[in-house]
Amino acid sequence: MAEEFEEKRRYFRVSDTISLLYTVVNEIQVKQLSHVSRDVLSTCSLAAALEVLNQEAAALAPRLDRRDPEMFEYLKILDNKINLIVQSLAPRQDDFSEQDKREVNLSAAGVAFTNNVAIPVDTLLELRMVLTSCLAVIVAYGRVAQCKDISQDNTEHPYAICVEYVNMKEEDRELLIKHVIKKQMQQLRDKNA
Repeated sequence: MAEEFEEKRRYFRVSDTISLLYTVVNEIQVKQLSHVSRDVLSTCSLAAALEVLNQEAAALAPRLDRRDPEMFEYLKILDNKINLIVQSLAPRQDDFSEQDKREVNLSAAGVAFTNNVAIPVDTLLELRMVLTSCLAVIVAYGRVAQCKDISQDNTEHPYAICVEYVNMKEEDRELLIKHVIKKQMQQLRDKNA
């Protein structure tokens, strides 16, 4: 038991806002390995992918504006040009919607998130997570380890769901670790700014 606890705690954890979709799956589907889709546009629309990049850029904007205001203004103009082109090319429809953005606690061992419905312990899930730091969609499988009623603190999402990954490839775990570390560094820089 102590060994299992140590395994879970040996990875860094970070609070983050990511696009997260889940589906209940069966044992046969869970036997598939996790995978990363670098073809983000096969999973979400161009507008949704650009929104993910906009979030990443917004985190960097204050530092760049302080360091080089002229360059920052130029980059804002380029960003506006790109947004105009996207608006002319694609109607507004996102596979990942605003409702799919969630506050999560993320690690290479699992993910915790709030949800509007309870998911029973031991339920198997397919998780699709957009990682902004590498603009990739990780498709992972997991088992619900805990479902806790938090309705007194959160009426909109009254359940805290904890999921442990199963059958995750080491490369995907490494990508999650890189994302978590980048996010922690960004949070530390923002805190010290």
